[in-house]
Amino acid sequence: MIGISKLYCGTVEPSDVLRYGRESGKLPSHLLQFSKDKKPVVVWNMGRRCNLHCVHCYAQSRDIEYTDELTTQQGKELIDDLASFGVPVILFSGGEPTMRKDLPELAMYARDKGMRAVISTNGTLIDEKMAKVLKDIGLSYVGVSLDGMRETNDKFRGVPGAFDAALQGMRNCKAQGIKVGLRFTINKKNAQDIPAIFDLLYEEGIPRVCFYHLVYAGRGSKMVEEDLSHEESRRVVDLIMDRTREMHDKGFPMEVLTVDNHCDGPYVYFRLLEEDPERAAEVYELLMMNQGNSTGIGIGCVSWDGSVHPDQFWRHYSFGNVKERPFSEIWMDTNDKLMAGLKDRQPLIKANADRCAKCKWLEICNGNFRVRAEAIYDNVWADDPACYLTKEEIGYDEVKKID
Repeated sequence: MIGISKLYCGTVEPSDVLRYGRESGKLPSHLLQFSKDKKPVVVWNMGRRCNLHCVHCYAQSRDIEYTDELTTQQGKELIDDLASFGVPVILFSGGEPTMRKDLPELAMYARDKGMRAVISTNGTLIDEKMAKVLKDIGLSYVGVSLDGMRETNDKFRGVPGAFDAALQGMRNCKAQGIKVGLRFTINKKNAQDIPAIFDLLYEEGIPRVCFYHLVYAGRGSKMVEEDLSHEESRRVVDLIMDRTREMHDKGFPMEVLTVDNHCDGPYVYFRLLEEDPERAAEVYELLMMNQGNSTGIGIGCVSWDGSVHPDQFWRHYSFGNVKERPFSEIWMDTNDKLMAGLKDRQPLIKANADRCAKCKWLEICNGNFRVRAEAIYDNVWADDPACYLTKEEIGYDEVKKID
């Protein structure tokens, strides 16, 4: 994650990380990316069933009964292991997690074990009763997915009325005092809605938004042509920075993040070099602490059937299954070549990539998103095709001259 509000608007000062000691067990959620120990935040796709049919769904969910999901008891055993391992946050996802009847029991169990529990939901099933249940659990956060305003969102979700139902779900959470935020996956067909999304957040008093760059996985693998061009990506990130600043100037210091494209970090830095060089130097230090993409390091995923993945977009590759071995054991087992590679990827990237191998920002972005490289080049260690930095910005020409 790249904290646009944190980096560009200075909503969290660099000294905060030092004050919190940078140990993941002690850090608040908005500073976990700067932790030194990098125990993974674990996404548990606890159920595959979903009441919507989103065109970019990485889980390829349908509204049907699925078999072979972890039982309630197996879920508790997973949570026991995650808590002992030191996982700071468990994110309950799906499919649609609120369709699983034991969500409240399992989320409460995680809370009782000392973990922060959050959910990622489409929001359409959060009526007043469900919002009260989520409040009683003590969830740290509810992230609701919207991929545009009403017409755009409902086309992406494949169900008329999905926008209004999701918005009401967010309102119901807010009425219960639950922190709620919006999740938005950017592509060519909805980028024009981003200004209206900021207006909506302001009007509704929703304090957080995550803008996800498109990842080519699941149904999203069929949307490569719908991904933004490099120039369009630059314009969108500029727009997000502009509107974030505008919200702060209005007295609404909302938290704005971009996700799944770590070249956003250097891009923010370049803009600050022109606008506020002193702040740019502070941002550089934060980016170094962040350490870029943490697939297989600071983020992990457990599927509905117990399979362990590098993150939620790697359905095609599993390190093992928690029905057979604890997550903690699987996660630390570097006998798997991909696991070992993800934990020390830069030598492999330098040996296989072109732009990334020559990029002066490699330590800061950590090679960006490996699953996109695999999807386009059939090589996990190739360049991430979504990196939009120019040759001049990555220092390509500088390295070439030295060579």
